[in-house]
Amino acid sequence: MTALYSVPSSFSGAVMSLPACPVCHADYTWQDAENLNCPSCGHIWTQAEGDDSGQDLIVRDANGNLLADGDSVTVVKDLKVKGSSSVLKIGTRVKSIRLVEGDHNIDCKIDGFGPMKLKSEFVKKN
Repeated sequence: MTALYSVPSSFSGAVMSLPACPVCHADYTWQDAENLNCPSCGHIWTQAEGDDSGQDLIVRDANGNLLADGDSVTVVKDLKVKGSSSVLKIGTRVKSIRLVEGDHNIDCKIDGFGPMKLKSEFVKKN
């Protein structure tokens, strides 16, 4: 019986690993020239676009300044604490914030209150 195709002598048998689809996160991507394709959702992207999928979260304070993990911020408005009768007063300083996705995009620990999530629109960068 004759072979229907021949394997090039340069083929080492190693399989190249392609990144997952940035839209649906399926692992079944395939490459066509410079483009990567997803058979699950039909998304087409280049390798350079796929590298940008791990972008940092962009969060801005009440004044429009860019916030980053580890920044210190100050509360600019009296805030009622949900589930408590206490109020977070204007001017309260919060050290080493952590940015998260969602409506309340700052995760922090405030002295006297404990762990808390804040909206970036109610703080300003120190």
